[in-house]
Amino acid sequence: MGSTIDISWGQLALFMSVLFIPLLINRRFELRLGRDISIAVIRMTVQLILVGLYLEFLFELNSPLLNILWLSVMILIGASAIIGGVKLPKRVLYLPVFTGLIIAITPLMLILLALLLKPQPIFSAQYTIPLAGMLLGNSLSGNIVALQRLFSAFEEKRMEYEGVLALGGKPNQAAYPFVQSALKQSLAPILASMTTTGLVTLPGMMTGQILGGSDPMVAIKYQLVILVAIFVMLSVSVTISLVLSVRSSIEPTGFIKIRINKP
Repeated sequence: MGSTIDISWGQLALFMSVLFIPLLINRRFELRLGRDISIAVIRMTVQLILVGLYLEFLFELNSPLLNILWLSVMILIGASAIIGGVKLPKRVLYLPVFTGLIIAITPLMLILLALLLKPQPIFSAQYTIPLAGMLLGNSLSGNIVALQRLFSAFEEKRMEYEGVLALGGKPNQAAYPFVQSALKQSLAPILASMTTTGLVTLPGMMTGQILGGSDPMVAIKYQLVILVAIFVMLSVSVTISLVLSVRSSIEPTGFIKIRINKP
């Protein structure tokens, strides 16, 4: 297999000129997204370049302690992003969401690094940061969907919820159908993606490895590991987040302390 073909900054700048196409679509259909598109592209570019510079330093230093610290920061920011995505009060739900992420990612990272890949050192930046980033990144949207679904259900189906309480049911029993529905909805996209992977879609990690010169079968093995890890991470983090969110947001009397902020 060949080595990775580098892309010059000039070539990259020239390629990014294709962005005029969505800008033309925005203008033609009067979507009024020109500012949002510009801000998103600029932020994405600047953030990725800064992260690239930082990762070069991180990879060269390769300090296990610093890598674990960076992983902790990623989890803290991820939990904040999830709650911000559904516009829920952090005071009540930050700890449940953070707990879900930390409980889900910790054993998975230990299994991947200590038992499967075995890099030296164990918390090598080359493996720890990208793996954690993929697991957390793919868990954000699922958690956001789950929390939106849960608290929307409390408002849309309030009579059902209060009916169970009126019949003597406990708050967690009344909330169970909502938790069940939220969990199903959050897992539906990844299940659909897994079903069509290889036939309809070629995952980014596998494609990147092949473009980087890896043997296709090696790339496929890595992709299978990552997809399974992402599915487990999402399942565990969403389940824990939902269960703990119900406990923290509902009083023993059944009163729901928070409401979802609808735009």
